[in-house]
Amino acid sequence: MADPMAPPPRPKSRGSYNCGRCGQPKKGHVCAVPSPAAGPGAAPTPSPSSSSGAASASGGGEQRLRRVLSFDEAEKKPNVEEGVRDVEMGGGEGELEEDGEAVEVGGRPVPREVMAEVLRRLGPRGIMTAAGVSRGWRDCASWVWRATEELRLRAAGVGLVGALLPRCPGLSRLSLRMESDVDSTTLVRLAFSSPSLKTLEITIAANAVNRMTGEDLSRFVSEKCSLTVLKIGGCSNLDFLNLSSSSLSILWLSGLCSLSKSVMNCPSMSELSLCFAQQSNDCTDLVTLMDGLGGTCPNLKKIHISSNQLSNEAVLALESANLRGLCMLSLILGSKITDAAVASIVRSCTSLELLDLSGSSISDNGVGMICKAFPHTLSRLLLALCPNVTTRGIQLATAQLPRLQLMDCGMSLCANLKNEKEGPCFGEINGGIRFIRKSSTLQKQPIHQKLIIKHGNLKKLSLWGCSAIDALYVNCPELNDLNLNSCTNLHPERLLLQCPNLKNVHASGCQDMLIGAIRNQLNHIFHASG
Repeated sequence: MADPMAPPPRPKSRGSYNCGRCGQPKKGHVCAVPSPAAGPGAAPTPSPSSSSGAASASGGGEQRLRRVLSFDEAEKKPNVEEGVRDVEMGGGEGELEEDGEAVEVGGRPVPREVMAEVLRRLGPRGIMTAAGVSRGWRDCASWVWRATEELRLRAAGVGLVGALLPRCPGLSRLSLRMESDVDSTTLVRLAFSSPSLKTLEITIAANAVNRMTGEDLSRFVSEKCSLTVLKIGGCSNLDFLNLSSSSLSILWLSGLCSLSKSVMNCPSMSELSLCFAQQSNDCTDLVTLMDGLGGTCPNLKKIHISSNQLSNEAVLALESANLRGLCMLSLILGSKITDAAVASIVRSCTSLELLDLSGSSISDNGVGMICKAFPHTLSRLLLALCPNVTTRGIQLATAQLPRLQLMDCGMSLCANLKNEKEGPCFGEINGGIRFIRKSSTLQKQPIHQKLIIKHGNLKKLSLWGCSAIDALYVNCPELNDLNLNSCTNLHPERLLLQCPNLKNVHASGCQDMLIGAIRNQLNHIFHASG
């Protein structure tokens, strides 16, 4: 009779369904792989059902060698998943170190290089999850991290970013959108964790603050000898710029305000973008900044500066810099820029392809100088929010610039600026809108203006906010994008579009009858081309 106090019998423990030597299913299988030779005094080989502690017992027996790319099982990794909001990655080239074993997936062996290629097509979130399945999967995930060359990450904390980056020693392109405050600690972690970083882009969320100082940025740029592209937003705490780098070729800084010093010794720099906050107390000396570019950045080809401190004196200083290789010049929101600055640009630049003077006070005479200076090179001309430019200047540009492909005249032909609220909208060619402070140079344009545009190469035309136009005739066979947002006085019966390739028409804020007329003309164009 069984003892009623005896413990219940232990359920039978099943062994592995696969061979412990080759990984093939055991049923009907005869393993051809020889068992490891046991030397004298060697510990007995543990059975498949033995505990993991027996497999690592000391005594001279054969132990399972640690793979080169595996994580340390005893090491506690921070939970990166908690701070990662959105991640994308691009894989690079690399070779997986093999140890002769396959990875088990669904009870079947899969070659490690195949498994690594599968993991490489996942995002970092999926790779981190896969690394917890088994040691073999963790080895493959480790190889994927090591082969990663590009990473786009939105994170809520710099500590978690610092925990992820050491897994990617070959990272060369990093894009961060930080949802928490950023300071010098971020740059220190990036410099330490990504030694081969070439491209760095940091954008700041609306509820976060960039606390980097000029000294922090200068130290980071000087230490990163491989850095070629640097883009940082929200730079309101940069009290000065003193950058020195022989490798930096592209520099974008936005949110700047009141720089006490601006020195950039970057002989390889080809593109510079400085966007200043629209604040009345900004005391940045743009004249000194422009004047020093010629000696310290002689190879500049693209310049973009957005500031309400731009003036004719700053443009004249740019002329003295003697940057003859400029092909793109964008000086926006400078209401103090007049035709005198245009004359300086014409003298100093010989082959401009893009010119953006949006928000300036140039007139039709300035447009005429531009047409005479760059008839064979200029392909993009942006004159948005230029109150002194009339239909005559716009028609002159389209008639004398045969290579023109993009033209933006938004809010230049505006009939009721006096009724606008403080800070009129400033739009882009794609219809995006941002706000600037109202300028004292804005003038009321005469209403009932007629605009006729004929051009053989023009592809994008923006007339957003041109409420002074009541008649429009466009004959552009290559035009595919037309922006008529807020053209409130344009009459439907006085609109004629002869553009067989027109695909996108933006008419937000227009009368319903005008929208119907646009739709009818587009339908007619589509039926005629079909």
